[in-house]
Amino acid sequence: MAAAPFATPQLKGYPVIPLVQQGAMAHSKPFVASAPIQKALGFPEELVENWQDKAIAKMGELLGKYRSLRVYMDTCVHCGACSDKCHYFLGTGDPKNMPVARQDLMRKVYRRYFTFAGKYFPWLVGAVDLTKEVLDDWYSYYNQCSECRRCSVFCPYGIDTAEVTMAAREIMASVGQGQKYSNEIIGKVHRIGNNLGIPAKALENTLEGLEEDTKEATGVDVRFPLNVKGAEVLLVTPSADFFSEPHVESLIGYAKVFHAAGISWTLSSHASEAGNFGLFIGNYDQMRDISMRVREAALELGVKRIIVGECGHAWRVAYNFWNTLIGPFDFLDQRYPVPQHICECTYDLIQRGALTFDREANDGRIITFHDSCNVARASRMGGMPGGQFIIPRAIIKAVANHFHDMAPETIREQTFCCGGGGGLLTDDLMELRVKGALPRMEALKSVVDEHGVNFMATICAICKAQFSKVLPSYGFEMEMIGGVHQLVGTAIRLGSPK
Repeated sequence: MAAAPFATPQLKGYPVIPLVQQGAMAHSKPFVASAPIQKALGFPEELVENWQDKAIAKMGELLGKYRSLRVYMDTCVHCGACSDKCHYFLGTGDPKNMPVARQDLMRKVYRRYFTFAGKYFPWLVGAVDLTKEVLDDWYSYYNQCSECRRCSVFCPYGIDTAEVTMAAREIMASVGQGQKYSNEIIGKVHRIGNNLGIPAKALENTLEGLEEDTKEATGVDVRFPLNVKGAEVLLVTPSADFFSEPHVESLIGYAKVFHAAGISWTLSSHASEAGNFGLFIGNYDQMRDISMRVREAALELGVKRIIVGECGHAWRVAYNFWNTLIGPFDFLDQRYPVPQHICECTYDLIQRGALTFDREANDGRIITFHDSCNVARASRMGGMPGGQFIIPRAIIKAVANHFHDMAPETIREQTFCCGGGGGLLTDDLMELRVKGALPRMEALKSVVDEHGVNFMATICAICKAQFSKVLPSYGFEMEMIGGVHQLVGTAIRLGSPK
């Protein structure tokens, strides 16, 4: 189905809070998951007959299970601190994309069924019944949240809107209203092992091709090993790294780092995906089942370390959840962090002088860095405060001569989302994706105009895919986006060809 035409917002020289456009994005809805997709994940195949009762019961279950959710429902005072912080509101002007208003879609239902005032005096507290119209609003606007948590940075009470969105999506999936894109991807991981559905043989052939291409380009036998027992490192990376542009350039960069440092490593066909869309739909059972493949592969191959590639939400899941979902990791080498990010590994090697670079090899690039939201606001690196900001930039500066940060209010913990995260990287939502990218595109334009920036590095597969799609809409070249390890791979010295 072709997407309806829409106008790309005009880039401005400074952030502008848009005029409110009531219902501007009410039409935006991703495709609902089909019966086979739902059934494969254990969800109802279509909207169940008594869906209201089941949805309310599920909400009650989540309120009892996660104390934070009830706190978020009760705490908001509608102060407005978050109103202009969401990239989707800034790009669309729809007031229901203000985080406070999006949360209130659930909060009004919560008050109706789970508070004394809402049960007996609903009109006094803004409580509403869970009707089909309300459910449709949930489906539309909770699929207009990328769970980036920028609003939470500015909330004086620390309300985590991402958790509200995750709860809403879990409730909807439990009554047969799951999202096609996310649920289909989760099903592929269960059946095949990765988000893109790449079978083991195809993966093996792809890696052999990369070895040939890298040998032709460098004259060096850089290996891309698969299912090698006894390797020191298991690399778990987003499946887009195996062939998508520009993602594959980062995979080549990882391989060159391991080769130059003499680290034995392997990929696994059983755990050929770092991404975990169980996070996006708020389902911890799905998160655990997907994550468990990593533990199983590590044990089967007998590795000593697990390293995660360039993927924002994969790092969030690994950093925040692996220890409780699939730990303990007492079978791994305790001298290294579990998990470890590829940037941590490369940074450590740089600090120890184990890698050398020809920085001039990147002189054709004037670089800026996009902090991916799940890395910026849900993780650390290097065991130090702010390491997730410091380490990628330190790597870039070690391998390139020309770097300029974007405006301070658009990076680090205040970074804007790319506009395609949280399970929204689907062509069903192209209008939302383009408009949601507006704040980042405005910040990028500023450094392009001032410093001649022509390359934006990031460490997230979704950011790379999203920007590859939306950069041309704003008059930028698609090739402007790439990975940090793409820069590393360009500059690294591998020694004499063999």
